Amino acid sequence: MHAITNLQPDIPEPLAVPFDGQGYLVDPNHWSEALTLQLARDAGLPPLTEAHWQVIHYLRDYYHRLGAMPPARRVCRQLGIAGHDIKAMFGNCLRVWRIAGLPNPGEEAKAYIS
Repeated sequence: MHAITNLQPDIPEPLAVPFDGQGYLVDPNHWSEALTLQLARDAGLPPLTEAHWQVIHYLRDYYHRLGAMPPARRVCRQLGIAGHDIKAMFGNCLRVWRIAGLPNPGEEAKAYIS
């Protein structure tokens, strides 16, 4: 897991990175923790906790290893966080995917998780 020492560093002015028309980061290599903080703030989330960061980093690691979205049950099982807790933290799977700075998962994947 990634160690986060400062969960809420100063959030810079809006970052100039390309997003698609649905709000997904076009190139996940443009991701940064500052961008995630900005996206979370823009989505109306409360300050991110260590649990938020665990989910975000797990999704990013999984995506970079396998090029896909992990099944929600796997995320919950691997992190020891109940599905309803993740939903309470982020609202829904697509929102956490966007906040994690990952690219559009495609219409088929979105149909399964919406």
